[in-house]
Amino acid sequence: MTVLGDKLTSLLGRKTATALAGALDLHTVGDLLRHYPRRYAERGELTDIAGLEIGEHATVLARIEKATKRQMRNKPGWLLELVITDGQRRLQCAFFGKVHQHERQLRVGKTGLFAGKVTAFRNELQLANPEYQMFEDEQGASTMDEFLGALIPVYPAAAGMPSWSIARCVRQVLDTLEREEDPVPAALLARYGLVDLFDALHGIHRPQDWAALEAARERLKWDEALALQLIFAQRRHSAVSRPAPACPRKPGGLLESFDGRLPFTLTEGQREVGEHIAEDLSGVHPMNRLLQGEVGSGKTVVALRAMLQVVDAGRQAALLAPTEVLAAQHARSLREMLGELGRAGELGAAEQATGITLLTGSMTAKERKQALLDAASGAAGIVVGTHALIQDSVSFADLGFVVVDEQHRFGVEQRDALRSRGANETSPHVLVMTATPIPRTVAMTVYGDLETSSLREMPAGRSPISTTVVPVTEKPSWLNRVWQRVAEEVAKGHQAYVVCPRIGDEPPSNGNGGDKRPPLAVLDVAAELEAGPLAGLRLGILHGRLPADEKDEIMRAFAAGKLDVLLATTVIEVGVNVPNATAMVIMDADRFGVSQLHQLRGRVGRGSVPGLCLLVTEAFDGTSTRERLAAVESTTDGFELSRLDLELRREGDILGSAQSGKRSGLKLLSLLRDEELIAEARARAQEIVAGDPGLAGHAGLAGMVSAVIDDERAEYLDKS
Repeated sequence: MTVLGDKLTSLLGRKTATALAGALDLHTVGDLLRHYPRRYAERGELTDIAGLEIGEHATVLARIEKATKRQMRNKPGWLLELVITDGQRRLQCAFFGKVHQHERQLRVGKTGLFAGKVTAFRNELQLANPEYQMFEDEQGASTMDEFLGALIPVYPAAAGMPSWSIARCVRQVLDTLEREEDPVPAALLARYGLVDLFDALHGIHRPQDWAALEAARERLKWDEALALQLIFAQRRHSAVSRPAPACPRKPGGLLESFDGRLPFTLTEGQREVGEHIAEDLSGVHPMNRLLQGEVGSGKTVVALRAMLQVVDAGRQAALLAPTEVLAAQHARSLREMLGELGRAGELGAAEQATGITLLTGSMTAKERKQALLDAASGAAGIVVGTHALIQDSVSFADLGFVVVDEQHRFGVEQRDALRSRGANETSPHVLVMTATPIPRTVAMTVYGDLETSSLREMPAGRSPISTTVVPVTEKPSWLNRVWQRVAEEVAKGHQAYVVCPRIGDEPPSNGNGGDKRPPLAVLDVAAELEAGPLAGLRLGILHGRLPADEKDEIMRAFAAGKLDVLLATTVIEVGVNVPNATAMVIMDADRFGVSQLHQLRGRVGRGSVPGLCLLVTEAFDGTSTRERLAAVESTTDGFELSRLDLELRREGDILGSAQSGKRSGLKLLSLLRDEELIAEARARAQEIVAGDPGLAGHAGLAGMVSAVIDDERAEYLDKS
């Protein structure tokens, strides 16, 4: 009999097991049975061709509408061209070379599964030399006996391992699978009416009907939700087990002085969130809070007011930024906002001023030594830096509060490293900020150890931004108009950004096996624009591999209006504030995620003039990539975009490496549709961990957790 931990080699043979491992990273019975079908095809019904992407390995159930054989022009051999249809759209298939073996099976009117990499030929999507499995052979006999039910599973597949081959492997494993003790407690299964794991695995792979499939999915969704929420419950338990330095408000302190000098009125949201944070900082349990808000919603002011409360209490605050450009920008911004209140030790400083120190990895030895001394001695009440701040060589006099800007750029371990930097066995308060708004269910699932606050109200004075998709495959002449618009903005006395996915001094990399050209590079595009459509304008180049002083010099020049156009990578994604910049062109916009596009777009429209964002793409109409770009074009509401992004992306991608886990992606759980289930799983996980923090008495649940996170992370949780 077979159990979930068995290696596939002994069951399927070395050749098949090696193919599954190489193509899909599946090594054990459990891996294979957790490789769920992507969708199900009903006998007699066809599946959607719409939404296919260049470079993906796709499986479609379709009918052959047309078959044409002709001799190839430029080399010996034959070409068999098919047009297959799902009843709505059509897809080209091309077979090269010895096509006679295919010709007998691939006849007009027949239906089957076709699998291969999606490529483009003459501006149309096609499958080149796809693998296929027809429902009937030449004599009309069924060749699909392995799909006994009415529902045909279609699996995420890869070259050399098509969906129907995976289905045969799954069937072979299920036929010998032993019913083991269920990892989820019987009481919990009974409470929510869930089927056991054995029945769920059969039901997801070989469902007898839609009802059986739904019961299986519900149980397996619980496994995903409960495993993640147990991890978060353990982390919350660990976080509050260490005391935090209490930082109550101080009458007549720095914070009061700062509030009295503010040249604007705080929004209602800023005041409300500020009160929550102030209360948390006054307590003896570590604050762990996520502050999310639109680009320009005023998160930095909220964070600075919290930092001043901590400095008033005699402790230090650290602000951690993902890039040196953003760290330097934050340090400048904080100094500007504080004025004489942030110039301790300098001429003209206020009586109770604090010091602000910048610490980054590329400082000179002398600068670094001084910054380290300021942090260690307490001369700097506020220390701003990149990930260099969490290195062991950096010590603080009394770190009470850490602000992490743009959390999605940092791993879980980095945040945990900061939590251990408090003095006298304390854990500093932590505020995580993001300008990528996320729905509540995502917050519960990705940031499950954090309380969430949102700033939805925009401060007065922000200008509107109009966004347009520029589809250069269909309308190549539009690209000339893009550069004309940039020149027009400059002629009005404004400035513009041009963003590219790649620098250009590195080997090009794409994940599409060469079917898609490499992403456009800043250095290449800059040379073309300088010699062509933007000749005569003052162009600057900014990317992450420039020396820190050069990056700073270029940003200062652009901010001062000494450059007309800044060509950059995503180093300008967050924090960069140049009110005179009114236009942004994003080249290869399809290579960026929805959140990134929204962040980038937020660099314009920061002054009194409306902003313009042009999304240049070669993506085909009708693909999900174009749907994503259309979503960004349709709204500037980041909260709405976050939901659209979730709907258009595979759900598992939203986690990324947020849990630092090798198998952290969600396969069945829908963060939008399963809110109630996620909330229930969170509550149950909290109860379980409260009574058994290490899950010592819940071996099955501990096994589920370890399947989600890697050994190193599990070791960390054990130590906690």
